[in-house]
Amino acid sequence: MANIEPIDLLMPAPLPRLIQEALEGRFRIHRLYAAADQDALLTQVGARVRAIATGVPVLTEDVKAPVDGALMARLPQLEIVANLGVGYDNIDAQAACARGVIVTNTPDVLTEETADTAFGLILNAVRQLSRAERWLRAGHWRTGQFPASASLRGRTIGILGLGRIGKAIARRAEAFGVRVIYHNRKPDPAAPYEWRDSPVALAADCDILVVATPGGAQTRHIVDAQVLDALGPDGVFINIARGSTVDEKALVTALRERRILTAGLDVFADEPNVPEELIAMEHVVLLPHVGSASQPTRDAMCQLVIDNLFAWADGREILTPVAETPWKLPPKQAQ
Repeated sequence: MANIEPIDLLMPAPLPRLIQEALEGRFRIHRLYAAADQDALLTQVGARVRAIATGVPVLTEDVKAPVDGALMARLPQLEIVANLGVGYDNIDAQAACARGVIVTNTPDVLTEETADTAFGLILNAVRQLSRAERWLRAGHWRTGQFPASASLRGRTIGILGLGRIGKAIARRAEAFGVRVIYHNRKPDPAAPYEWRDSPVALAADCDILVVATPGGAQTRHIVDAQVLDALGPDGVFINIARGSTVDEKALVTALRERRILTAGLDVFADEPNVPEELIAMEHVVLLPHVGSASQPTRDAMCQLVIDNLFAWADGREILTPVAETPWKLPPKQAQ
């Protein structure tokens, strides 16, 4: 079998070893993040690059290395951008579409893990379990009882974004005997839950608001002060989506002024920088963006990135193209 010339691939930010080792040999990897002069590297190899491997939110460094129109303009032979993560707001998918570039992500493989994390945040925030553990470890149980918490009983969960992850969260809520309502831009005819026509209406009719939307410009600050006020003083806010989906300053104010009861957050506006005011709030549950961060799930996500790139390189069907760049058979295969 004849040797296959490696395909030039750009890696704007570091990815897990599993991906890097799998791509070596079939791809000639140009690590943009490691270049002393990134502009010079792009000038040197840009005309040869046909693929990009990147990822967010697994690596916070990627937020600083977006795959935007300006970068794509320097890569005239670019054909595919393979993203590690179900969210791809680090990539300008519209610009990719205009250039005929396929963008892929890693849906499904992280759905259940992320939904588990969301429900863990719900239980921890409502029952104050993390706070109770810290209280015990500090030796306070010897001097009295931990204060009684709120309850999950009788509550309604409002899911903002009833996609794959939102539906998985809803299934868990049903198992706990909790009523579910939701908001999408349009009602889902297959969903067995009541729809609300706006985030404000959703917040007004629930007391646990869970954000499970994609990130990006369309959902930026979709949860603002008005939504938080509608959630009310007994309300619980949960975010496992993107930090950009909530007005973080408004959230801090709502928590400080007790306009909502508590929050459970896995994502923040400027990761890994978490507002000190949130860190100081004992009743708020904070996680370092670990929604899908079990090793089996991360390995499955990495493998899907690898599989998409190898499928493209072999001229086979792309596995998980995003909606903006639907995969089409190459002309020779389509005949």
